[in-house]
Amino acid sequence: MSLVPYALTRPFLFGLDPEHAHELTLGAIARLQNTPAQCLWAQTRIADPVTVAGLRFPNRIGLAAGLDKNGRCIDGLGAMGFGFIEVGTVTPKGQPGNDKPRMFRIPEKEALINRLGFNNEGLASFIANVQRARSFRAAGGLLGLNIGKNAATPIENAVDDYLIGLEGVFPHADYITVNISSPNTKNLRALQSDEALDALLSRLQTRKLELQQASGRQVPMFVKIAPDLDEGQVAVIAQTLQKNGIDGVIATNTTIAREAVQGLPHAGETGGLSGRPVFEASNRVIRLLRAALGSNYPIIGVGGVLSGEDARAKIAAGADLVQIYTGLIYKGPALVADCARALARP
Repeated sequence: MSLVPYALTRPFLFGLDPEHAHELTLGAIARLQNTPAQCLWAQTRIADPVTVAGLRFPNRIGLAAGLDKNGRCIDGLGAMGFGFIEVGTVTPKGQPGNDKPRMFRIPEKEALINRLGFNNEGLASFIANVQRARSFRAAGGLLGLNIGKNAATPIENAVDDYLIGLEGVFPHADYITVNISSPNTKNLRALQSDEALDALLSRLQTRKLELQQASGRQVPMFVKIAPDLDEGQVAVIAQTLQKNGIDGVIATNTTIAREAVQGLPHAGETGGLSGRPVFEASNRVIRLLRAALGSNYPIIGVGGVLSGEDARAKIAAGADLVQIYTGLIYKGPALVADCARALARP
């Protein structure tokens, strides 16, 4: 192992526009993954196996969706020691996303604001990239595929896009995530309301069961929700998840709240705020979900994890597994091992 200290590369990357730095980093990982140069960031995976939703995770630390939207870097990112990787969000058709600039750092709070808007190359390209990945899954890593709707699809037709996504990714996924909580696609969060969510999940679950019966494969399906929900809304979502037999929930996506960054540069930008400021909001939703869903329902906790202690707090709030994203940008690959080690049972 020859992990390059992230402290040496971060000043250069933080000197660039955030989206440029993001694309530069992913481009390098895509080119160098599965080559000897991967040793520059590779780490030994911490072994801490756990079974959640019928899947055996090598450890409890995963990468959240959104960092690798097109699934180009599964093996390279997996080499950082993740137990599981989630890629996407993918939409049926490729789309450019929202206008640039659309990603902003708030380093004073170890935070990001993004309004990318499901920019991706579309389902066909995404699946081709997933099929090319080999080393991460061969070593036991699990892969989640995250699906969404195209911006141009009217919200009343959203289920059609999700069904296309479900059918497309099903043969290639260890688990599937239904993203209804991004604040950057118009009206998307309306799908979290009781009647809309029930209708969507009913259709998706029916189709998933048909696909499972035809293929003989069991593929758990998770739903990713927002942190900007009150106790009553969380209770309705929990009831709807259980009613429709959904396998698990991911809490949470980014927040539209700005109290924690008020007055700082870029704080007024629209989009989803991630990183340290969403930590407590995410934990609150996790606690509410655990109370509503009982002790055995799978919950993946994500939001503001920047240390091993933060990862432990997610588990203490009620999560079974933990994902990171913005923390990786601020802390580098060493965060993966720090978090996995903090959660590892003796």
